[in-house]
Order: sequence, then C-alpha cells, then structure tokens
Amino acid sequence: MPDINELVSLIGETQKYFQQQAQRQVNTALTLRNWLFGFYISEYELNGADRAEYGQGLFKEIASRAVNISGMSERNLYLFKSFYIAYPHILQSATAKLHLSNFQHFNILQSATAKFETAERTLLPEGQPTEKILDIDNLINQLSFTHIIELLKADRLVKRSFYEIESLKNNWSVRELQRAMNSMLFERTGLSTDKQAVLDKQANKERLLPEDVFRNPYILEFLGLKEETEYSESELEQAIINHLQTFLLEMGRGFCFEARQKRITFDNTHYRIDLVFYHRILRCNVLVDLKLGEFSHADAGQMNVYLNYYKENETHEGDNPPIGIILCASKNESLVKYSTAGLPQQVFVNKYMINLPKEEDLQKIIQEEQLKIRG
Repeated sequence: MPDINELVSLIGETQKYFQQQAQRQVNTALTLRNWLFGFYISEYELNGADRAEYGQGLFKEIASRAVNISGMSERNLYLFKSFYIAYPHILQSATAKLHLSNFQHFNILQSATAKFETAERTLLPEGQPTEKILDIDNLINQLSFTHIIELLKADRLVKRSFYEIESLKNNWSVRELQRAMNSMLFERTGLSTDKQAVLDKQANKERLLPEDVFRNPYILEFLGLKEETEYSESELEQAIINHLQTFLLEMGRGFCFEARQKRITFDNTHYRIDLVFYHRILRCNVLVDLKLGEFSHADAGQMNVYLNYYKENETHEGDNPPIGIILCASKNESLVKYSTAGLPQQVFVNKYMINLPKEEDLQKIIQEEQLKIRG
C-alpha cells in the first residue's frame, strides 16, 4: 500500500494527465470544425446553386450571416478554406472518423470529399501543397489550429512538412514555430552539410523564457461572451473558469490550474488572487489578476504584493520565483513600462479581446499605435 506522499503524487499525476487530455480534445474539435468549414466553402464555390450571385463577395456574405458563430471573420474563412485545400485527407483519418462518427452529415461528407478533392486540385496554382506526407492523426491531435495557421504560410509541401515534423518532435509552442520559420531554419538546414547539427542547435537555442509563454493579447473568443459596452469582472472570470481547457490553450503550453479566488491573509486582512496556475516548464507559480477596463499603476503595485507574499510563503524547494499576469481590456504601453520597471518580480500586463478583431478593428488599432509613436 503506498504512503501518503505516493498517494498525493498519484493524484497529482492523474489530474495532470486528464487535464492534458481535455486540452487535446478541445484543440481537436476546433481543428476539425475549421477544416469542415473550409470544405463546405470549397464545395460551394464549385457547385453552389447561387454561387455566381456572390462571386468575390462570398466570404463577406458568410461573415455577415454567421455573426453568432465565433471566429467567422472574412480572414478566418479564407484560412479555413486554405486549411482544407492544404490538408484534404483529414476526414479519412482515424481521429476524424472517431470524432465525427455520430455527426448526422458524416456519411455525406465522406462521399463528397472524395468527389471534390480531385476537382479542387484542378483550381490550384502549380506548386500549391496538397499531398499527404505526415500522419494526419498526429497533426490534428498534437498541434493547435494556431500552429496550422503558421504552417499554411509555407509555400512548398516539403517545407511545410519539415516544420510539421519539427513542431511535433520538439513540442514547439506557436512562438517557437514562428521563431524557427522567421529564422529560415528550413533553408539553413538545407544549405548545411551537417544538417543535424543545425537542428540540434535550434532545439537547444534558448531555454524557454516567460516572454515565450505568455501571449498578448489573449483571444477569448470561445468563452461565450458577447461584444457589449459593459460586462463585469466576475462574468469574465466565470467564463474563463467554465471554459478552462480553452483558456489554458490560449495562455500557452505548460499551464496547470491550481486555484480560483485564492485567499491570502496577513495582518488580519484578506486578499484574493483571481487565478493561480503552476507552469511545469518554467517551474513557478503564475498569478493572474483580471481587470475591468484599462490598466492602472495601482494594479502593478497590487500584483507585486501578491508575488512577494507567494515567494515568501508558497514557493517550494526547486521552484523559481512566481510570475504575475495582469489581464486587462486595454493598456498604455508607457504607463506599463514605468509601473513595472524596477519591480523585483516579473509582471506581464496583457490585453484580452472578446472576439478576434475584424479588419476594420485592426486598422483602428494600427492608427492608435501610430498616434502613440507620433505623440
């Protein structure tokens, strides 16, 4: 019979395993959903009864009619179509068959994809990657759709396959994949006589830093929140907790949920930390403070108090100092800089957005950033 330490360790390992399984299930569902959307669009462009009526305006029309479905911007619709074209065999994978076996349209989809894959290839420019090299089950089970978006940027099949394999082999985060592609790892490897040395150097290039883990902004589009003038901090927190698997995927890899509204007490005064995680790669606690509206300098001071308390009272042997994330709707970069400079602990101030921004919203953000630079 195990002792208490072994029992607690077993419970912790079991929790971690099923948490990872839940994350993978969410990722796989989103990937399959997006692929199906791409297939529907491609099929409609070939055989839609009224396709001539919309022509080049098809994606705009779909986006305007599907406003109640998260992630249906024109940009994403193009990505969904590109995803289907680049990976036409996904529906034939064991993973897809398992997840879609009870889907009412599955049999129709199977016959339709076989028919339209051939027709779709005739529309592609020469050199467009369409063939299957990687085991597709590994792709959709182990890589997020954000990884796939980056992979779609590869202009050659062999190049894309190279990054697929390296991503899976090295368990790359999206940021690490971007870093590899931006540094032209594929081209550098191809030009080198000692190709393995190049890959080994890339794999050991840098230890994982907090900046590589925390995303900015966090896209909370799957939390079920509508775009409203006002919503409470508790509503945001409740939505995040209710969709914890998705939020963990958005946060980055390595996060393990520990506590919600964690109470800490000193001098007979109680304080509550909104969310507490442990990051298994960075080996430290991550404290998250959700803020309604714009970041203020007081938020940084409050987080610093939490971090100092956690460092002194909650850090265990082998742990690194805790890290703080202040999640806010907007922030002034200069204020963030001067509020966090000199703090003994690492504090990240990140924006959240309820939905993926439309092109007009992105343009507005660009204009605002330009004004800051000029100001």
